[in-house]
Amino acid sequence: MRDTPNASSSSQKGHTPQADQRSPTATSRRTCLEGAESTVVATAVVQAPGSTPAHAAASAKTAPARTAISLTVNGVRHRVAVEDRWTLVELLRDHLDLTGTKLGCDRSECGACTVLLNGQPVYACSHLAVWADGADVQTVEGLAHDGQLSPLQQAFIDHNAPQCGFCTPGQLMMATALLKTVPRPDAEQVKQALVGNLCRCSNYNAIVEAVVAAGAQQGGAA
Repeated sequence: MRDTPNASSSSQKGHTPQADQRSPTATSRRTCLEGAESTVVATAVVQAPGSTPAHAAASAKTAPARTAISLTVNGVRHRVAVEDRWTLVELLRDHLDLTGTKLGCDRSECGACTVLLNGQPVYACSHLAVWADGADVQTVEGLAHDGQLSPLQQAFIDHNAPQCGFCTPGQLMMATALLKTVPRPDAEQVKQALVGNLCRCSNYNAIVEAVVAAGAQQGGAA
């Protein structure tokens, strides 16, 4: 009859069970991974948008500042809270629904956004809305009266000055300002006045002719 190997002989051969070699307080790999996963989930919950007052406070700090202004546009009084970063063209187009003023280059180069501010032509794309507080603004929508086009608008039609029409509002507003100061301009004066208004259709000759004709016909009445 064979003898059954005892514990001492098994130990000598390196067959001691792994459980005997591990400390009762040892941390398993599974426990480490489970702990790391819990930490990641907890961190994600804390950082979730809107989950903490701290996040709400941070959002409040980044909210755009607003200023209440009042201005008169085409004879109509408006009082509106504008974001301090809005330009005048944004206010006119996006919030007062006066889309006749066009946004072309958005960097004061093409003149498509020209409006009259207290009678003076300005590029609305580079003039902040808050700067217009208390001002009188005229856009292309304010040129016609009682459904009748102004003499200048009619001259543009008669001389085929508009082509695609995108630059036309700015051309009209700049020419309106010119006719108020120089009732009967010649071609050279018109060219100098409208030098900052680009026509991508290159219809400059017809535009100049229209402004000169409007001045000659109405004595400068725009």
